[in-house]
Amino acid sequence: MHTSTREGSNRKFYALDTNVLIHDPNAVFNFEEHRVLVPMVVLEELDKLKVGSTALAADARQSVRTIDAILGSATPQQIMEGVDIERAHTQQRMGTLGIMMPREPSTAILPLHSNDNRIINDLLALQTLHLDADVVLVTKDINMRLKARGSGLQAEDYHNDQLISDIDNLTTGYHALVGSFWDQVEAIAPQDIRGEHYHTMERTVLETVLREPFYPNQFFYDQKEFVGRIYRVEDTQVVIEMLNTGVLMRQKAWGMVPRDLFQAMAMYLLFDPEMDLVTLNGAAGSGKTMLALACALEQTLENKQYQRIIATRSTRGLDEDIGFLPGTETEKMQPWLGAFTDNLEALHAEDFDPGSSQEFVGAKVPIQFKSLNFVRGRSFQQSFMIVDEAQNLTPHQIKTIVTRAGQGTKVVCLGNLAQIDTPYLGATSSGLAYMSERFKGFEHGGSITLEGVARSRLAAYAESHL
Repeated sequence: MHTSTREGSNRKFYALDTNVLIHDPNAVFNFEEHRVLVPMVVLEELDKLKVGSTALAADARQSVRTIDAILGSATPQQIMEGVDIERAHTQQRMGTLGIMMPREPSTAILPLHSNDNRIINDLLALQTLHLDADVVLVTKDINMRLKARGSGLQAEDYHNDQLISDIDNLTTGYHALVGSFWDQVEAIAPQDIRGEHYHTMERTVLETVLREPFYPNQFFYDQKEFVGRIYRVEDTQVVIEMLNTGVLMRQKAWGMVPRDLFQAMAMYLLFDPEMDLVTLNGAAGSGKTMLALACALEQTLENKQYQRIIATRSTRGLDEDIGFLPGTETEKMQPWLGAFTDNLEALHAEDFDPGSSQEFVGAKVPIQFKSLNFVRGRSFQQSFMIVDEAQNLTPHQIKTIVTRAGQGTKVVCLGNLAQIDTPYLGATSSGLAYMSERFKGFEHGGSITLEGVARSRLAAYAESHL
């Protein structure tokens, strides 16, 4: 066992709150050469949370296992001094991990009625013992950060898995051009670069026209009804799939046609058999669930490309409440997945007998409603998997779901980053934003931000005025 006794004014003590370890069970590895502390109060909270089959309990158990793997057979004295954190992929030891014991109640500054106050009091006492080092509380609880700073303690959010600082920087999946794309290209490269369906052009030319970074499976459109999709990005060249507004707007999925160009671009990615992952972000009523369900039915029932449709979602309260609902897993999930059944009804609203149409779909297509609690440890083959309300997932949870995709499975994540219901998550730290950024260079993944409200003129007015 290797321990570290390095003490320097540039080293910091980072104390992790429970919500950080739930958000990212591997958070202890992300503080470089500094000393990471897990307060005893946090271990007590993890102990209470670890029981059960919920996603929360699974994250708590993984956090405890990670801490135990690092501390291993270290003696109590070594744990108090800090045990070296070894990175498995590099075999490099950077920083230490220790357990922070509670301090004497007589030294408390804040009342001891809450665990948050107990942690802050313990860190304030630690700060007086290490005047040459910074003591920092890391928590995703805004109110706890405010109390800590008000008590004279440094406090910050956990940002290691936050890839963007402003939601406006999130990739939309498309670029809008003023005027004609071809006129701008010819002004840069006078030679004739028009091709048939795909065309290879110099990367520097497209960079000059778009004037911002681009990635595979992004679209760009001009004011002359030309639409291009960046099919592949190479070192010096870019392969472009040449489309137009008419081609995209004539798509049809289970009787549904796109209402605007943004829905059309999303539908194009959903139909592409080379797309293993599609992310749709948009306001309520922009058509995310309807598009995904229509394309899933078309490719499962008509094209036989997939064997089943798997629908799941994240919602606050699901982990705790599903166990108390009667019936099978599918029956338990029905109240939470009303959006799917509502959209299924809408897709058949104009049929002669809508009820019979829905019964036909239910009999022909195995639509399985799965709880996120039971997605862990599974592997889904030849499935069209729809994850609704993905904005409420942490980056760790989104990874758990996406890695369940087996051969021939397409994963479609839907969400609205303006409607996050999970505590300690924001638009920039949501798993939906994290995945959109992480996969924007993946040749078999695409992301589209839908615009507009498709429900009704009342919904559109409410979206912009309320």
